[in-house]
Amino acid sequence: MAGLAVSASPAPAPASFRPAAAASRFGPVAGPAANFRTRVCGLRCLIAAKLKFRKTLKRHGWQLRKNLEVRANDKVPDWLEATPLTENIMSRDVQLAYDSGGETSNTCPDTLDSSVIEQSSMHHKLNPSETHPPVLKEDPVLFDDPPESAAPLCIAVIGATGELAKNKVFPALFALYYSGFLPQNVGIFGYSRKTLTDEDLRSMIEANLTCRVDHHENCDEKLNEFLKRTYYIDAGYDNKDGMVKLNSRMSQIEGNCAANRIFYLAVPQEALLDVALSLADSAQTMQGWNRIIIEKPFGFTGLSSHRVTQSLLSRFEEEQIYRIDHLLGKDLIENLTVLRFSNLVFEPLWSRTYIRNVQVIFSEETAAEIQGRYFGNYGIIRDIVHSHILQTIALFAMEPPVSLDGEDIRDEKVKVLRSIRQVNLEDVVLGQLKDTSVKVDRYTKSLTPTYFAAAMYIDNSRWDGVPFLIKTGIGLMENRAEIRIQFRHVPGNIYRERFGHDIDLDTNELILRDQPEEAILLKVNNKVPGLGLQLDASELNLLYRDRYNVELPDSYEHLLLDVLDGDSHLFMRSDEVAAAWNVLTPLIHEIDQNRIAPELYEAGGRGPVNAYYLAAKHGIAPPGAAEAEKCILHGKEFDTASNRD
Repeated sequence: MAGLAVSASPAPAPASFRPAAAASRFGPVAGPAANFRTRVCGLRCLIAAKLKFRKTLKRHGWQLRKNLEVRANDKVPDWLEATPLTENIMSRDVQLAYDSGGETSNTCPDTLDSSVIEQSSMHHKLNPSETHPPVLKEDPVLFDDPPESAAPLCIAVIGATGELAKNKVFPALFALYYSGFLPQNVGIFGYSRKTLTDEDLRSMIEANLTCRVDHHENCDEKLNEFLKRTYYIDAGYDNKDGMVKLNSRMSQIEGNCAANRIFYLAVPQEALLDVALSLADSAQTMQGWNRIIIEKPFGFTGLSSHRVTQSLLSRFEEEQIYRIDHLLGKDLIENLTVLRFSNLVFEPLWSRTYIRNVQVIFSEETAAEIQGRYFGNYGIIRDIVHSHILQTIALFAMEPPVSLDGEDIRDEKVKVLRSIRQVNLEDVVLGQLKDTSVKVDRYTKSLTPTYFAAAMYIDNSRWDGVPFLIKTGIGLMENRAEIRIQFRHVPGNIYRERFGHDIDLDTNELILRDQPEEAILLKVNNKVPGLGLQLDASELNLLYRDRYNVELPDSYEHLLLDVLDGDSHLFMRSDEVAAAWNVLTPLIHEIDQNRIAPELYEAGGRGPVNAYYLAAKHGIAPPGAAEAEKCILHGKEFDTASNRD
């Protein structure tokens, strides 16, 4: 009978195997008993190996069971492969062990539990005399626990000394580490061209690491543990050599166990391909999965973006590439699909039949990044509109996906992007923040916009004729990020005469807001208390600060955790990047060809005046319009602070 290939011709012993030690542990056995004893030992070792994976999974909640497929830890040498005779015993006993949460020692134990042996013998009608300790040559590499310092996950931050890495990436990694989403012995690597030591990197990032309000228990202890797991790689001036160094250091930290790797490329666009291709050739692990994170903007034009994409896909698979936009990590974005697909009250209304228009508003108060991000020729269209704004529209307008799987969601998003009508220049407003410094010539030489407004239309059966008004800019009155859905008015409304002002301004409105404070608001019409019948518009509000007593995680934490879990629905796939460029490239080309001068606006204001004319042209009431009209009718002062655009 073909059994475990140990009895007739034993497998060659591992290099570290010592025959003398083996002889002292196992006595000589011959005859029929040897065959069964080797079977039992093979079964026992297989159970031990399976339980070890259970122990690892239990110890590291961050690793999903599905990822065991790519870690290759559950492979057993050919000489331990069980025969059909032992498969039923193995599956039953392993399941019992799993259910009891049992753990095993570092090596295959000398004796099995007597009840297990007895049950197995009775089940197969074997002689009890054949259940003595067997002869087996051990494989210490298979059954020994990895050293405590071995890292099952390594994360490398390329461009570790940059502002993005110091202020966002490392703090987000520490927050995930504190919360238990990273294994305790994770390896964190900083990679840059500066000459630093491990201690230098630790001191540099420690200045930016803090615990959130709900993360104060054992904060200092967790911080010290995290810093001890942080290492620095001096890349020098050749990324090929630098990546070899990084791979060597990672392998040293990982030990002999299989491990996965994440590479965060916090580098300028001009350095992206050199870093990524060098990484692909010299720093990927062969014993697990590799994932790379790429920062926006994703190209300067559609053509340059296509070239970058083709270069990346020549070395990486699509599922390895995560194009990150931190603005998509906000709860506002996640709530888009949750609110729509998990509430019956909203899902039937999500179409042109009931929705009059949609506004996507994103404004920043600060103008600190103007020189580097906008006047470096990229501008707000390439930086914000291409990724954040169009992705928000795609998530809002997509058809119900087959499942919550990232690929299913991205399949639906790309359909929306391909359905967006070409934007006419007449439906666009460009603005540029006035220069308050002495460097006035900087503005006269640049036409790069810092404000963008446009009316877009989606040519499909669900959204035909519904304007999507997008407004985004910097240096405005306040930080604001929200989506406003205005519904159509009630046909033949019998209460028209009871409003006292334009009924069109009092249509129902759903507002999903991330800034200035997280909230979900629903504007409805109701009767004013008292005698008579006077109607008014009021807001049903869900304020996060009142309902949830938690500090919201930073968007980088959210997105890094998604990368760790392999959830790609908030990251742009290559065809999404191309579809977004197809929407914007003709418009950008027309703006450049005609040298359209942006309208100047004051810092701390509402932005270009023409943006309001654009909204009116497409029948969109600006936020606070109804409130403003009511104040005028009643001779009251309108509170601009609570109704800012």
